Amino acid sequence: MDVNQSDYEINDTYLDYDYVGPCSHQNNQSVEKVMGPYVHSIICILGLVGNCLVIVTYAFYKRTKSMTDVYLLNVAIADLLFVAALPLIVYNELSSWSMGPLACKLLRGSYSVNLYSGMLLLACISTDRYIAIVQARRSFRLRSLPYSRVICAIVWAAALLLSVPTFYFYNWYEPSHMKDAFLFEEEEEGTPTPPQYVCEFRFMDNSTAWRTKVAVPSTQLAVGFFLPLLVMVFCYTAVIITLMKAKNFQRHKAVRVVLAVVAVFIVCHLPYNITLLYETATMFQLHTCEESDVLQLVKTVTQTVAYLHCCLNPVLYAFVGVKFRNHFRRIVQDLWCLGKRYIAPRRFSRVTTEFFVSSRRSVDGSSENGSSFTM
Repeated sequence: MDVNQSDYEINDTYLDYDYVGPCSHQNNQSVEKVMGPYVHSIICILGLVGNCLVIVTYAFYKRTKSMTDVYLLNVAIADLLFVAALPLIVYNELSSWSMGPLACKLLRGSYSVNLYSGMLLLACISTDRYIAIVQARRSFRLRSLPYSRVICAIVWAAALLLSVPTFYFYNWYEPSHMKDAFLFEEEEEGTPTPPQYVCEFRFMDNSTAWRTKVAVPSTQLAVGFFLPLLVMVFCYTAVIITLMKAKNFQRHKAVRVVLAVVAVFIVCHLPYNITLLYETATMFQLHTCEESDVLQLVKTVTQTVAYLHCCLNPVLYAFVGVKFRNHFRRIVQDLWCLGKRYIAPRRFSRVTTEFFVSSRRSVDGSSENGSSFTM
């Protein structure tokens, strides 16, 4: 009798337990609900507009005549692809990943490629300006279009190579804790719950997981932040020293632009990379749910600040120059003429056609050589 009763109590102990899932991160989820649809949407719109203007300027108005032009065009392409993939990733992070396994690998992988290529190209721009200003005597030999195209090809190949782990280990799957949670919900409610898939790292063994989870963020920190930062600090410090020695009335403006470029880079990327460094260093330590929630919240906010840099690149690197601003005015004028041409009523078509043909001739005739956007 006593033995049977004890067996019953033991069995009852195993049956009467509470399911304990992963941390909910409620504070971080509340912030993501604001950052995702609103802040990231603004970043995407500004990034698309600014980088599209840079690409349109190079395609129709300003040909790539120097290494800096080639680098700026590639930076704009990398930033444009970056912001194009961002809304899809944010949408699937806020809900279950509904785009399948192929889109999971392509979006995450392209996101990583554009991140690495954009940062490395910024280092190339600072190196090019260092050669042009500090090493002016050697600049004619070192700064050529064939060299710049080869360097850009190397940068894109290196970014693709560095992103191979992202392409390989990101997978589309249903986590086991979600399966268990939905099993309990189905037993309580009696209605089947649709599976919830995620697009995250997935590993077959613990050793591979340990190495990859340390190697991927460490590579991102080393190549995607500290290397470009060191190159920019070294090159722009030498540029500022050279400009301060020059007897040019525009040197102070040039120095302010250089300082703005470095300051914006540090302000945008330093907080997120410090957070990523701390997360990587304490990855295998035990944390309470409150500590983990705070870390994820800080990571979400600082990552959004880092995304702002893709919107500021066109302003800092392209539209600060006088020539780019003139080309931008031509784009606005041509778009205005196109809009009036196609919006004007047909009964005034003859008058408006004569007017805009003459106005277009006056605009194109007084401009620099180059192809017109209105074709």
